[in-house]
Amino acid sequence: MANLTASNVTISFPLYHSDSRSLKKTILGQASARFGRDTSNRPVVQALQDISFSLNSGDRLGLIGSNGSGKTTLLRVLSGIYQPTGGVLSAEGRLTALLDPGQGMNHQLTGRENIRLRGLYLGLSPSETLELIKDVEDFSELGHFLDLPVRNYSSGMTIRLAFAMATAFPPEILLMDEWILAGDAVFMEKAKKRVEGMVRHADILVLASHSPSILVEWCNRLLWIENGQIKGDGHPMDILERYLPPSAFRELAKLDPVP
Repeated sequence: MANLTASNVTISFPLYHSDSRSLKKTILGQASARFGRDTSNRPVVQALQDISFSLNSGDRLGLIGSNGSGKTTLLRVLSGIYQPTGGVLSAEGRLTALLDPGQGMNHQLTGRENIRLRGLYLGLSPSETLELIKDVEDFSELGHFLDLPVRNYSSGMTIRLAFAMATAFPPEILLMDEWILAGDAVFMEKAKKRVEGMVRHADILVLASHSPSILVEWCNRLLWIENGQIKGDGHPMDILERYLPPSAFRELAKLDPVP
């Protein structure tokens, strides 16, 4: 059974050359509530502070908050990209993270070569790798571009390749940032259908999004993060009633009336 638990997870980033007045002004202006010093008296920005939650099979957690609040940082911590500087994080289950376009890709290699590398990383057999290549080729619709270096791709093409590779196998724990729904309208519709399938089959979902309607549709719990701290945790409509302007919440409630 899948499980994802964070206990007082904290992460801070050191500020190098912090005696620069312009840098100090920028940091203090954008993150004054999180500016401090570590145990060695070095200046740091506290990106996340004392984040705690526990998720089990069937849980669908949405992350909301203003830009820079810490949503994406939390996803990166949960996926293992960042290591917490405090607290404990534990995960049981096969995890897939749909975060940064191009994440884990070598932009000097072709798209096809990147797919092969993905197969090696997943421990696939040669025949399974060929199936992966076929799946990614069909879904991404990149055609001959798969044989060109990824550095020559547009941002939309990179998203297509990254999405197709990351979603080829159903995970037990699915972490998603909202970039996954970016791109041209036709591909976005394909992507949404594929994601909906993954969401249905994943044991646990963690999704960061600015779209209240998507959060209500896909999640059964919301975590509201501001200044790297939890400001609210509960049923999506309860949290959104506090988070959204009254007029926006009334419009949302018409689409999804609270029982």
